[in-house]
Amino acid sequence: MAHLGRLREAVSEALDAFLAEKRGVLSGMDDELVPVVDEVAAVAEGGKRLRPAFAYWGWRAIATAHPEDEAAVLRAVAALEFVHGSALVHDDVMDAATTRRGRPATHVGFAGRHGDRGLTGDAALFGTGAAILVGDLALVWSDELLRRSGISAEALGRARPVWDTMRTEVTAGQYLDLLRAAGGLPGPEGALKVARYKSAGYTVQRPLHLGAAIADAGPEVVEAYTGIALPLGEAFQLRDDVLGVFGDPAVTGKSADEDLREGKQTLLVALTEEAADDPGRALLADVLGHPGSTTEELDAVRDLMRATGALQQVEDRISTQTTAAREAIAEAPVTDEARTALDALAVAATTRTT
Repeated sequence: MAHLGRLREAVSEALDAFLAEKRGVLSGMDDELVPVVDEVAAVAEGGKRLRPAFAYWGWRAIATAHPEDEAAVLRAVAALEFVHGSALVHDDVMDAATTRRGRPATHVGFAGRHGDRGLTGDAALFGTGAAILVGDLALVWSDELLRRSGISAEALGRARPVWDTMRTEVTAGQYLDLLRAAGGLPGPEGALKVARYKSAGYTVQRPLHLGAAIADAGPEVVEAYTGIALPLGEAFQLRDDVLGVFGDPAVTGKSADEDLREGKQTLLVALTEEAADDPGRALLADVLGHPGSTTEELDAVRDLMRATGALQQVEDRISTQTTAAREAIAEAPVTDEARTALDALAVAATTRTT
C-alpha cells in the first residue's frame, strides 16, 4: 500500500503539470475557458488511481521488461485518469446524477454557473452541453498525454492498439448501459455484460494489458493478466454497485439514494427482481427510476434487497471473484514485488468504501 501511495502522488504530479500547461493554453485563447480546464482538473482530482496503478504494475511486473524511463511510464499511465474522468462526466449526464465525489456533477455545476451569471437560454441545457464538451476534452487530453509521455516510439506503438480497444469498449459499454436502462439486455447476464464493458475492462484488464504492451511482454503474460483482470474487474464493479446503494455518503461523496432514484439496472437490482414476490416487484416498479421517491420508499427497497438475499448473493460473488483473481495473481509469471503489489491492489479494489 505504500507503493500505491507513492504512485498516486506521481500520477497526480503528472496530471497537475499537464493541466497547468493546458490552463495557460486555454486562458490564452480566452479567460472564459479557464472554468473548463478547472473542471477537467476537478474531475481528475481525488480518484483512487487504481487504473494507473494496474497499468504501472503491469509494466513493472515483468522482470525482463523492455527498458523505459519510469517517469515517462508514469505519465503514460496517468493518461488513464483522463479517460476515467471523461467516462464519469458523460455517465453523470446520461444518468442525470447530481453529485460526484462530494461536489456537483459537471452538468449541474455549469447549469449553476449559467444561473449565477444571468446568462440567457435554458440553464440545464447549457450545463449538459458544457459537460459533454468537458468529457470530450478529457478524452482528447488522454490521447495527448499518452503521446507526449516520453515512452519510446516502439512502446507507444505497442500501447496504441490496447488504448484504442479500451476506449472503444468503454464507449460501447456506455451504450449498452443506456440500452439496459431502456429495457434491453435484461436479467443478471445483461447486468454483468454492461459491467464488463462499461467499467470493469478499462479498470483492470486494459490497464494491465497497457502495462504489458509498454514492457513488450509475451503472450503468456497477457493471458495471465486477463485471468487476473476478468474476475477482479467484475468484483470491482459489483462493489461499486453495492456502495451506490448501501455506501456512507460521507465517505463515498455521493448520495446512497441516487442510484435507486436513477433506476440503475445493476446485478443487485436484477437479482432482487428475480427473487422478489409480486408485492416486492411492484415496490421496485414504483420506486426505481423515480426521482420523487421518498426516503421511506428507498429504505424499503434496500430492505427488500437484503430480505431476498440479493445483497448477499452479490457479496458472495465479489468474494468468489476476488479469490479467483488473487489465485491468478499467485500463479502469474511476474516478480515477487509485483505479485505483492497486485494482490494489495486486488484487495483495495474490492474492499473499498469509496
